[in-house]
Amino acid sequence: MTSLAVVVVLGFFLGMRHATDPDHVIAVSTIVARYRRPRHAALIGLAWGVGHTLTILAVGGGIILLGWVIPARVGLSLEFSVGVMLMVLGVLTLRGALRRVGEGVACAEGDDGVTHSHPHRHGDYVHSHRHHHHPDTHPHPTEATPLARLDRWLGGMKLYQLARPLVVGLVHGLAGSAAVALLVLAAIGNGWWALAYLLVFGLGTVVGMMLVTAIVAWPFAYASGRLDGWQRALRVASGVVSLAFGLVLAYRMGITNGLFGARPTWTPH
Repeated sequence: MTSLAVVVVLGFFLGMRHATDPDHVIAVSTIVARYRRPRHAALIGLAWGVGHTLTILAVGGGIILLGWVIPARVGLSLEFSVGVMLMVLGVLTLRGALRRVGEGVACAEGDDGVTHSHPHRHGDYVHSHRHHHHPDTHPHPTEATPLARLDRWLGGMKLYQLARPLVVGLVHGLAGSAAVALLVLAAIGNGWWALAYLLVFGLGTVVGMMLVTAIVAWPFAYASGRLDGWQRALRVASGVVSLAFGLVLAYRMGITNGLFGARPTWTPH
């Protein structure tokens, strides 16, 4: 009983620590940058943690119980996919942040006081077009936006907004599951106990990522409406860091470790 309690406690807190790995924090930062409330950001962390736990259990369970062996090229490909994903997240974040800067400049240059253009929001959908404030008319009804239609199709619950962090968590779980499973099996020995450890580890990762995303979201929430320039700068910074980290990781897996060469070398870590 004491040994089981030690496994549970150790797995939970190591899972929380695992959530703070740099590539994890960078990935969720690019997603959290567009949310204004730490509560919403915590839901993003929850979705990421669930995706991560699902793949950890699936792949780790296969390694522990079924004796799966991950070839070096497959392992490197999974790590490489994390780098590509970070680059994509960085580009998307930079594109969104820079587009808003461009729209702000265009608005400042072309505002005649009556007919002008500036970004505005319909729920979670942000766009811009030229319109009048006198009289207050709008060129399209608020329910005729892409996200409004999607909201109606999905019952207004907006659960599809969690799909992005869920997929990011799935990819991260695939890349790290082999290392976690092999280390746990070597340390514990018993396959079912090792699987129980993975489950507790995953729950700890979920809790840890919820805390991380709430903390990361705080500067964005504070700057929103007060320091819009700083909020844009934070988004640009998160995009640049994600893009740079992804490039380094992809280069290391693809070139240094030989994914695209004849003799790939991969050590789960």
